[in-house]
Amino acid sequence: MSTDGSGEPPLTRAQLRALRAAQETPAPETPAPATPAPATPAPEIPTSEALIEPGADTPDVRRYPGFGPTSGVSAPEVEPPTAARRGNRPFLLALWAVMGVLVLVVGILGVVSLTQGPRLSEVQVDPAQAIETSGSRVILTANQSLDPITPEQVSVEPATPFTIDASGRSIGIRFTAPLYDDTEYRISVAGATAVGGGPSSDLETTFTTPAAQMFLLQRSVDDDTIFTTDLTGEKATPVFTHPRIDDFRVTPDHLVVAVEQDEGSKLLVMNRDGSDRRELTLPGPGYVSSVQVSDRAGLVGYSYSDLELTEDSGRASVLVTQPLSGAGEPRIVQVDGADASVAEWQFVPDSSSLLFIDFNGALSVEDPTSNAGVQSMGIAASILGVTRGTFTAIVERADASVVELNLADGSEAPLTASEPDYGDPTAIETFPGGTLRHIVQRDETGMPTGQAVVRVDDDGTATVISEVSGADSILQVCASPSGQYAAVVIAPDLVTNEYDDLLLPLPTTLHTHLIDLTGDQEMPTLNGFDISWCRMAPQP
Repeated sequence: MSTDGSGEPPLTRAQLRALRAAQETPAPETPAPATPAPATPAPEIPTSEALIEPGADTPDVRRYPGFGPTSGVSAPEVEPPTAARRGNRPFLLALWAVMGVLVLVVGILGVVSLTQGPRLSEVQVDPAQAIETSGSRVILTANQSLDPITPEQVSVEPATPFTIDASGRSIGIRFTAPLYDDTEYRISVAGATAVGGGPSSDLETTFTTPAAQMFLLQRSVDDDTIFTTDLTGEKATPVFTHPRIDDFRVTPDHLVVAVEQDEGSKLLVMNRDGSDRRELTLPGPGYVSSVQVSDRAGLVGYSYSDLELTEDSGRASVLVTQPLSGAGEPRIVQVDGADASVAEWQFVPDSSSLLFIDFNGALSVEDPTSNAGVQSMGIAASILGVTRGTFTAIVERADASVVELNLADGSEAPLTASEPDYGDPTAIETFPGGTLRHIVQRDETGMPTGQAVVRVDDDGTATVISEVSGADSILQVCASPSGQYAAVVIAPDLVTNEYDDLLLPLPTTLHTHLIDLTGDQEMPTLNGFDISWCRMAPQP
């Protein structure tokens, strides 16, 4: 009998099967011997492939050292992969494929960024707000941080004044005047470069402003109605109706209406569509007039008089401001510790300040949101107008001279003369690029012969845009916020045009003539007055 080299004869197949059966059969429980029996070494299991019975489990190659190319014998078959392992293989292949694509995309984007320069990733703009108020912004966001941007790199078409504020990836462009309606604007930033260098690129975007919408008041024998309409006047929609509407003003978000009742005035605030109506608290039972709003500060201001008013008691024509939100109480403006009775007043556009003249002729300015108090601006006969965005007022001094008054430092200069000279204005409406001046035309003897509205550009060039004669009268002149249009309210034939009986009495027939100030567009004449472009009510 041959041996395996150890001197011991190999086990036969019968011995091997007996050994396996003994290992698989559990031994009966017996008490442990007092002294352990010496361990009998297990017989060495041969590695011959012939020992594997047909149908027996395939041995694990890792349990038997000696298998392999150097063992001198054939290796057993490796355990086939399980279903889970086979399922992981497509997932791993897909994962590596995705990672490969991502690496490729990142590489391509890196190359593109190095060869194309910065690009726009986002643009923020509110076109509807831009046509109604100054100070609206367009924010351009690039895909990477930029080197400093100068105003010379930025252009806006059509041309409009602007300032810029650039930092990091953002370029803020602030329009200092409202934009034209129904107009496409193009903004370009030339030669923008990324921080750290690389090629430059031009950033461009366009946006279109919506067609203008306006509000108009119509009074009638039965009910007064505030309408909203487009510039054609053909799509008028009633927003608010009341038997007696004295005045109204419009902000980008709200409609403010003063109505008259037997117990005095009520001041209502609502959404622009007339919904969510609420009443503001007044200083007491009384009457409200000269309603105005400050968009920037969210304030409403008005002249207030007590319902019960005598020579010795009651408040007459005091100036009041309060939040449009209704969150605060009405505040009466005081001068030297006493309620100020004012002859006329105006909010300074694009600010929270108000300018007023008391019945002694003292001209003052006050910001109700600060602690600076009332600042004296000398003596004045009338406030003719206040320029948007410049903190400058046009006032008539006590000596009848007309000056442009800087409300910040009190300096003043004569009003720019018109060429040709059409005479002294009785009212001035400012707009970006010039003024609209209401002129009373007179003959050689000084007798009035008619009235006109004259457009005067900043360089003094004057053009008559509207005029009336005879018994017709101009009651109100307003410009759209951008200066694109003008509205002239005319009362025809004052001899037969009866006045109503409201707190602010006006002729019962009033027409609003719309005028295109930037071209030759024919525009309609509307029935009604006090268009929402106006900052204050007509002065009959």
